[in-house]
Amino acid sequence: MCGIAGIIRPEKRGQEALDQMLDRIIHRGPDDSGTYVDASIALGMRRLSIIDVAGGKQPISSEDGSLIIVFNGEIYNFKELRRGLVARNHLFKTDSDTEVILHLYEEYGPAAVRKLRGMFTFFIYDMKKGKIFVARDPFGIKPLYYLEENGAKRAFASEIKSLLAYPGYQKEINEEAMYQYLSFQYNPLRETFFRGIYRLPPATTLLIDASTGEAEEQVYWDYEFQEDAEMEEHSATEKLESLLKDSVEHHLLSDVPLGAFLSGGIDSALIVGAIRAIHPTGELRTFTIGSKEINEFNEAREQSDALHTTHTEIVLDPDEYFALLPRIAWHFDEPVADPAAIALYFLAREARKHVKVVLSGEGADELFGGYGIYREPYSFARFEKSVPRALRSLLLFFARVPVPVRGMNFLRRYRKPLADRYIGNAYIFSDAEARRIWRGKPHARMNLKPLYENVKMLSEPTQMQYIDMHTWLPGDILAKADKMTMAHSLELRVPFLDMKVANFARMIPDALRYKDGTVGNAKYLLRKAAKAFVPPTTQRRTKLGFPIPLAEWLRNRSDWQEKLLTHPFLKKYFDMELVQELARDHISGARNNARKIFIFMMLAAWYDAYFTDALTRIQ
Repeated sequence: MCGIAGIIRPEKRGQEALDQMLDRIIHRGPDDSGTYVDASIALGMRRLSIIDVAGGKQPISSEDGSLIIVFNGEIYNFKELRRGLVARNHLFKTDSDTEVILHLYEEYGPAAVRKLRGMFTFFIYDMKKGKIFVARDPFGIKPLYYLEENGAKRAFASEIKSLLAYPGYQKEINEEAMYQYLSFQYNPLRETFFRGIYRLPPATTLLIDASTGEAEEQVYWDYEFQEDAEMEEHSATEKLESLLKDSVEHHLLSDVPLGAFLSGGIDSALIVGAIRAIHPTGELRTFTIGSKEINEFNEAREQSDALHTTHTEIVLDPDEYFALLPRIAWHFDEPVADPAAIALYFLAREARKHVKVVLSGEGADELFGGYGIYREPYSFARFEKSVPRALRSLLLFFARVPVPVRGMNFLRRYRKPLADRYIGNAYIFSDAEARRIWRGKPHARMNLKPLYENVKMLSEPTQMQYIDMHTWLPGDILAKADKMTMAHSLELRVPFLDMKVANFARMIPDALRYKDGTVGNAKYLLRKAAKAFVPPTTQRRTKLGFPIPLAEWLRNRSDWQEKLLTHPFLKKYFDMELVQELARDHISGARNNARKIFIFMMLAAWYDAYFTDALTRIQ
């Protein structure tokens, strides 16, 4: 695990520029560093030593020296792959998974990426062919960004802040990304908040000409639902139990201390329970976080007691929560207005005092249908069945009137096609609201209809899952998991997002994912499988995540208001009278506008971190 960076066709100061890029991400790899520089390429890494601590130094070269790799991530099946390569006469000089990738590429070329089970981004420089091969894992667990000039790839890095150190790059804000952020709470576009800097999508490779920077791009995998209508509940439960245990066992591969997050819900408890099924004894550290006002401490403590872990509770301090927003925004690279992401920063900070690796439950909701919004189509069906047509027509007529009456939002959403009403789990400002408050150049909200077109024949809950798989999961869930843990040099692993688990999950029919669409039956098959690993009270527990009393905190403090409402960057792009109205209505209790206010708080914190002297103070 580490942070990586590279420059294509570096100038005479290539080593100096690469060193500056690596310095920006030292938090990703404080244990070691390594570089390779010639006229065609400059490659470097900052290493967080997890596997083959003594011998896994990068970059690593092939036997004849013609291939060189830098790698970020973990390959959980590298030992099996290594045995196969040794049988084909490959010689190894380390015990690392990094070298396995290199030999695998030597044997299979770009097709090697399909054999990897893990999380990864890497560059392989092929001197003989004058090519650079770049790859990102199927779900986008590990991040990778690149700088493009006139259609040519010029530099790559694990974090945007590295690319800002590229010689001659001038920071310019991408206004379209800012506009999309209003609705999604993160940037769903390929181009980042910084003009000319892009993210490599998940499951994507690039083959780059080292002399020109021109690239061939290929998507090597997509999550395709192929539901098995004949799947039988009992045998499917047993199969899923086996797959989850196998995935967790592979994710335990480590030469350093390892622990787990334990939120109080079913997903993290299942991971911890599977660890205990594999290793019934021995110390296992678990960590949970909450506030004085709202938490799941009792639930997590109950799980910890049942699973015999050494448990730590972290209580969020609201003063520190808000004071560190610029530092956290700096680690994010782009604004992300997810209140739970900030909590994850503090959770990771405490965990890193005790362990170097943690397992967590990200991905379970997207794979197995756990979000409450996925049940909405079932609610619509019950509404149609239970309410006579004439009364429905009358209610829908009144729903057109823009009044804040309880239940009207349900009716308004009922009237809209799915592609118009669902853009993902976070829906902060509607398109109409965004257009009203935005003062910059006009933009349209990101069009998700091409994604919907891919799954138009599937059920609405499944379509919603697919949208989240391609937007919310990589854009918010995995981005915050990586950035907030690596801010403290902590590696986070996500056993649910294992290819074997994922390939089984895509075959689960709606009847075994959502059952009857009620709250207790969300992730139905996963809950059935969890029975083998978790305490009985956990099996039907509903989802909370990391609950943050943001609305209460904002009402009980006034220090944010003047700073927010007078911020010069916000005043340039937004109608501040409307922002002030949001704040006024929230403080009075007329409406809960906490999430909308937080959009602007994180945007201001990001700007302060990257465009004022706050960046110098943070570093």
